[in-house]
Formats: sequence, structure tokens, C-alpha cells
Amino acid sequence: MEIYQELKERGFIYQETDPAAIEAKLNHSQIAFYVGFDPTGNSLHVGHLLPVMAMRLLQKAGHIPVVLVGGATAQIGDPSGRSTARNMLSKETVAENAECLRRQLGRFISMENGQAHFVNNNDWFKDLMLLDFLRDIGSRFSVNRMLAQESVKQRLENGLSFLEFSYSLLQGYDFYHLNKTLNCTMELGGQDQWGNMVAGTELIRRMSEDKCEVHCLTIPLLMNPATGQKFGKSIGGASVWLDPERTSVFDYYQFWRNSDDAMVEDLLCKFALDVPVAEARALVRSGNINRAKEILAYEATKLAHGESEAAKAYMQAGLKFGFADPEGKIATTSSIAGVSADTDVELPTVTLPAELFAGEGLWIARLIVECGLAKSTSDARRLVQSNAVSIDGEKITDPKFTLKQGEVRDKFLLKTGKKNFKQVVIGG
Repeated sequence: MEIYQELKERGFIYQETDPAAIEAKLNHSQIAFYVGFDPTGNSLHVGHLLPVMAMRLLQKAGHIPVVLVGGATAQIGDPSGRSTARNMLSKETVAENAECLRRQLGRFISMENGQAHFVNNNDWFKDLMLLDFLRDIGSRFSVNRMLAQESVKQRLENGLSFLEFSYSLLQGYDFYHLNKTLNCTMELGGQDQWGNMVAGTELIRRMSEDKCEVHCLTIPLLMNPATGQKFGKSIGGASVWLDPERTSVFDYYQFWRNSDDAMVEDLLCKFALDVPVAEARALVRSGNINRAKEILAYEATKLAHGESEAAKAYMQAGLKFGFADPEGKIATTSSIAGVSADTDVELPTVTLPAELFAGEGLWIARLIVECGLAKSTSDARRLVQSNAVSIDGEKITDPKFTLKQGEVRDKFLLKTGKKNFKQVVIGG
């Protein structure tokens, strides 16, 4: 599948300045394109990830991402999609946030060997003279056109400062500067950025003698069809952050694992980029929606935190809540299929002396009590009789069953029900 068609199939295209020209450029030439992120905080959250996923797809297809962190524009605040002005941040805070975002974005976009550029617009705005900017750039913008932008119209009733009103000029100049310095010919962004993005293409056309061909493409907002809410909030209504200090890797995995059924196909297409589109759709239609959610959660966590952390989160969740496809009956190209039971995960662990397993062995009911999974051997026996006990996934149904030294691994998983389990280590 050519890259333009893949973007379309995965649902990344909403508005385009010239669909035919963009399709030709993306499919048949190499371009530099940019996406901007204002460092208003020291971490991205899942709501920021749609353009990051599009960037990653385009880079894999051979195009060159220009990742712009708005060290200057974050000091003003984008009015798009907001009913009130942002809190003003100090220059020092913005600079610190910009560095944090650079590290996070580096997990998704390869910055090595000229495969991408990382830029900060404060580098070209900090020494720009106000009168020069107003004369050379401000004269190219129509106030009537700016007032017609949806992001501006929505704010006029509640009040819009000149500071925020000028944001569109700065974003337009970013595109102009990147076009001149890095031959950047396309901008990507969310659908609420359309007005600001088109301002950039028009500025370039007005200021370029060679009539440079530039374009912009927006990505649709991701909405939950079941609730009508914008995607990106969960965990008690709070943001789900990429910073593991703010949202643990396990909670990040669980956010995706608990996705609404109605969104799973769309989320797989957009956030599980290593899974082909046809497979993503087949997974949802397999009759096992929870396996599709496991793959979504694993793939999304792998991108944000690495394969090792994703494997641990998958195993932790599976051991705690159960695996959706324990026998691996549903085929997938996802590397989740290669995650083994030997994955090193942090589990509640009990160490028992080896002598307990000597001779006739350790009675299963006593093992359950020793591990704190039942209060008495009578309770433990009833758990066995109700088919609720397993060792390393194998059901134990005989209430007289014993574990003998040499017949059991030195480390095994004991479960009583879906959510109660202990890792048992046989000590010296």
C-alpha cells in the first residue's frame, strides 16, 4: 500500500489543501514536513499522539519529519480549541518543558543520521525585531481573514487578547522559516489547526518569488462514538501521560486495554502501526474483542515505553485479570505473540523453604494457605473443588494433590480465581 493510501485507510486525513498534489508528492517523492508541539507541560499525553503516529508512518515511508517544539509560541498560547487563555509560563519553564518533549518524541521518531530534524522556534523568534516582524510579516495577513478563523470566532464572545490573536502570525512564520531553511513543504496538524496552517501556506506563497508549492493536511479529531467525547481522557477523568512518573507503564497499558469496544478498530489502525490495516480489522471481527484490545494495548505501550516494558505490562495484566487468548488461537503479526511466560515481571511473591516439598510433598490446600490465598485448608480445599486453582496455567482439580520436590519448577505461578495469585519461589 502506498503511503498516501495507508494514511487514508488508517483514518489520518481530514482536510487537505490539494489532495491530488499531496498524493503525488507523498507517493512518488521525498519531502520534508513538519508538526508543531507547544511545550505547555513537561510531558505529552495520549491526546497529542495522533500527529505523532502520522509522522512515524511518513518517516517509515522515507519522508523527513521536522519536529518543531514551540519554545516561543508556548509563551503566548494557542487559542484553538480553548474557551479561556492559557496560564502564562516563564521562559525557563518553557525551555525545560521543551527538552522533556524532545526526549519523549525521540521514542517515536528516529533523529539519527539526518532522518529527522528537531527544531525550537524560539531560536528564530528570540532575536526578531518587533517592527521588522510587523512590517514584513504582519502586512501579509488580513485581519478579516483571521477573524473568520473558527478558533478566533469561538473566543470572541469570551474575549481574546491581542497576544493570542497574534498566534496565527507566528505559526505561519514557522512554516515560512522551515520552508526557507529546511525545504519543508508540508505541515501536519489536528483539524482545529486548519486556519493557522493555511495562514502559513498563504504567507509562503506571498513571500516566495519562485512560487513554492506547499501544502497542509489535518488529522480528524478522534471521538468516541458511544459517548461523543473527545479521545484522550481516562483514569478518573485525568490525562494519560507518556511520562511514567505521572502515569505508570501498567496504567498506560490498562488505558488502552480498557478501550471502548466501539473504538478498538479505529485505535488499532491509528496506534498499532506495526499491525497491517487488514489485520487490525480482522482482529476486531474475530469474535474476541479482548484479544484485539490486548494487541492494541501492547503495541501502543511498546511505542511509548519500549518492547520490554510493554511485555511486562501485558504479563502483569494477564496474570492479574486473565489472558484473552491464552492458547494463541488468533493469528497476529504483532510481537505480542512472542511474549513468553518467562518474561521478567514484578509479581507478588512468596518464598517457601524447600523442605516443605520433600518426602510426600506439600499438600495443595496447605500451599494455598501458606501463600495467603485462603484463610484455612478447608477454604483452600473448596477453591480446588470449585475448579478455581491453577499452577502455571494448569488446573488443579484433585483436593489431595501434592507438590513434590523435583516435580515442580523452582518458580511457579499459583492462581486462585481470576484476580488472586502469587508467584511461588522455592528457597534453599
